[in-house]
Amino acid sequence: MPAGVAWPHLLNDKWQHAPEVINGSISGDTAAQGLARLPALLKQHQPTWVLIELGGNDGLRGFPPQNIASDLQKAIDAVKAAHAQPMLMQIRLPANYGRRYTEAFSAIYPELARKNDVPLVPFFMEQVYVKPEWMQQDGIHPNPDAQPFITGLMDNALKPLVKHE
Repeated sequence: MPAGVAWPHLLNDKWQHAPEVINGSISGDTAAQGLARLPALLKQHQPTWVLIELGGNDGLRGFPPQNIASDLQKAIDAVKAAHAQPMLMQIRLPANYGRRYTEAFSAIYPELARKNDVPLVPFFMEQVYVKPEWMQQDGIHPNPDAQPFITGLMDNALKPLVKHE
């Protein structure tokens, strides 16, 4: 999907670039891959806030929850070291990964948010999965038709957490 139709771009338009929303994501990235790119992104953009929305691909690949939590903790630490405010996106997995794994995976996010005293942003996909017409062929990622809806959800979730300049 072109970046220009994704929710970060649409949210940037809605907020009239105040604050500017930078989409640093790469589809398919694991938490470790996102973490590896994070220092350069922090240096380049010098953000005030950073929404960490990583770990979903790790979970879909069955990576150990403790490894995912470690990478997310390092990302939170890097954001704080750059004098920015981290925000963590709750990620959930489909139920077919088994109860024990999905519960362990889902618990990572509220525990890290509590431990680091950072906001936990609700996972938006539960409201998107229910509309097959909003999903890409892979059944995992939302398509362009879902982006305006997600933009509204993210506007409501993030607006109270960030100060519009």
